[in-house]
Amino acid sequence: MCRNITELRGLEPAATAEEIEAAARQYVRKVSGIQKLSDANREAFEKAVEEVTATTAELLAALPPRRQPPQTVPPLRRPEVRARISAAANG
Repeated sequence: MCRNITELRGLEPAATAEEIEAAARQYVRKVSGIQKLSDANREAFEKAVEEVTATTAELLAALPPRRQPPQTVPPLRRPEVRARISAAANG
């Protein structure tokens, strides 16, 4: 798991719904300490991801534009990450 939460404000093009949900999932995993979902924690975890996703989207929409883009590229925009996701989905 990444130590840092992905910066999404100021991206060009703007952060996608997929990127916002991925950041929310990363945040919920970090604060909950849950690495693998089980039947006992799945519902609470997914509800938290949904709520954090919605709140993050609202926050990004309400903030003024950034003067400079984030210093790092979000993981879902990195070719090696996309390739790994595709391989896992097909494999």
